Amino acid sequence: MSAANEPSEAIGTVTHWFGHLSVAAVNLTGPLAVGDRVHVLGHVTDLVQTIHTMEIDHRRVERAVPGDDVAVGFDDHVREHDRLYREG
Repeated sequence: MSAANEPSEAIGTVTHWFGHLSVAAVNLTGPLAVGDRVHVLGHVTDLVQTIHTMEIDHRRVERAVPGDDVAVGFDDHVREHDRLYREG
């Protein structure tokens, strides 16, 4: 991938995948909100989706800020070390 095609700065990194729940633990380095469209990229992952559910400490939240560890529901399998980028 050339630098021209490189996505903008990552807003988070997947730290754990809970396959039985289709939920990823994500450490945020940028703000994230329900309704945001994200692009998840990794060694084998390439997924674009809208954030539908997000939790902090088992409580639903609408927004999260850098430094938060959030649980995010995904439509497809994502993997540890995958990065989240904001879409458009």
